[in-house]
Amino acid sequence: MPKNILIVDDDTDIIELLKLFLEMESFLVLEASNGEEALNCIEENHIDLAIVDIMMPKMDGYQLIKKIRETLQFPILILSAKTQEVDRIMGLGLGADDFIIKPFSPLEIIARVQAHLRRSYEFNRNTVESTVNQIHIGNLTLDHYSCILYKYNKPITLSSIEYKLLTLFMEQPGRIFTKKQIFEKVWSEHYYADDNAIMVHISRLREKIGDSPKNPVYIKTIRGLGYRFARKEELYEK
Repeated sequence: MPKNILIVDDDTDIIELLKLFLEMESFLVLEASNGEEALNCIEENHIDLAIVDIMMPKMDGYQLIKKIRETLQFPILILSAKTQEVDRIMGLGLGADDFIIKPFSPLEIIARVQAHLRRSYEFNRNTVESTVNQIHIGNLTLDHYSCILYKYNKPITLSSIEYKLLTLFMEQPGRIFTKKQIFEKVWSEHYYADDNAIMVHISRLREKIGDSPKNPVYIKTIRGLGYRFARKEELYEK
């Protein structure tokens, strides 16, 4: 069944270029020129992936991503002329899965779209087929069936990347994972020495579970090596 790709950009030339290449790969393309139009489109259609510009009228890309992530978890790719590191960190921090700088190669966009759709499909399939329903460590419970984290039995909604990170950590508490190992296991891509994405997503996870960045209880930074998740006995000792 063809996948629905939503392109949100106020530049009609970019929309037409992306639409041409996406339709050549048998994707169905929906269009919006600003965040408000995009939200209306999302309400009326099933969306498998969105490509979102940042600088748009009425509602910019950051506001749109924040609104989408309140209820939905399909992959979001930011496509922007903004080149500052802070823009990329902000976009990933709000819940985007990728950040691509304009000008861009349409073939690279297609490759990234296909990679994110493949990971999204594998994430959903593995969740359904999981035989271990829950992992309990301290006051946290990771439910594989619903892809929801519980703390003191209160639900915490996770993005697909956050879910994969917690699964990696909580299935092997105490093990130190290097940034390369984390990136290649969670993102399923070759590590290219850019750990901003890892840092941003771990920061968001810590915020969601109430883990102090200066003195984290659960996700611990091991200087010069990477990260590890606390063992059960460490939490019981506190």
